[in-house]
Amino acid sequence: MDIGSLALLVAAGFAAGLIGSVAGLASLFSYPALLAVGLPPIAANVTNTVALFSNTVGSAAGSRAELRGQRQRIVRFCGLSAAGGVVGAWLLLNTDEEAFELIVPWLIALGSVLLLARGPFRRLTERPAGARGAARPNPLPLAVAVMLVGVYAGYFGAAAGVLMLAVLSVALDESLAVTNALKNIATGGANLVAAAGYALLAPVDWAAAAAVAAGCLIGSWIGPAIVRRLPERPLRIAVGVAGLGLAAQLFLSALR
Repeated sequence: MDIGSLALLVAAGFAAGLIGSVAGLASLFSYPALLAVGLPPIAANVTNTVALFSNTVGSAAGSRAELRGQRQRIVRFCGLSAAGGVVGAWLLLNTDEEAFELIVPWLIALGSVLLLARGPFRRLTERPAGARGAARPNPLPLAVAVMLVGVYAGYFGAAAGVLMLAVLSVALDESLAVTNALKNIATGGANLVAAAGYALLAPVDWAAAAAVAAGCLIGSWIGPAIVRRLPERPLRIAVGVAGLGLAAQLFLSALR
């Protein structure tokens, strides 16, 4: 791989890390760049998954303030997501991609709608707490949803962060900065196990993965600082609209 291709991948990785840590759309930059330098789709997908684990490392380093006191949630969400990631990686290595790729845009669109209409969906997922106290989120749908997003992240991964952010935003009564930090760590659980499987069993291009990962590490470290400074509602709406745009783009690509 020539210097120009490596430079393109580092730049794409930086953009992927920055937007991925903020909005969960990392693959919008990194996956097309891997295709552009000549990797076939399967190799680009698994290389992308391996490279984007650095997004978790960088965003965790940049989100220490938001993650303080969240240890129980981190362990629970990472465990659920990692279990889903194992299933997703197995699916990629053993099943045909075409049918799943037709479903992917609808999943991303659903996540985007959840972000845009968080309030009503949050009320639907709450269970009454009785006469004393406020309503509490039902933990079972949250656990199932986190695991299913992990399956998707391990299989394909594009905009998995949007889906995880939507799920956690609906279920948790936290600021967007905290929810976003948890999203980055939770998706990292699925990403880690999938990347480990792909490293052993799939055609990872290690030079390309290293270039994307280097840029992604820097971008994802900067991203959480941006989230802290932006107003929550406009940022959530922007992520939701961008997710709908990506869903439309992937749907049209799947039809070709």
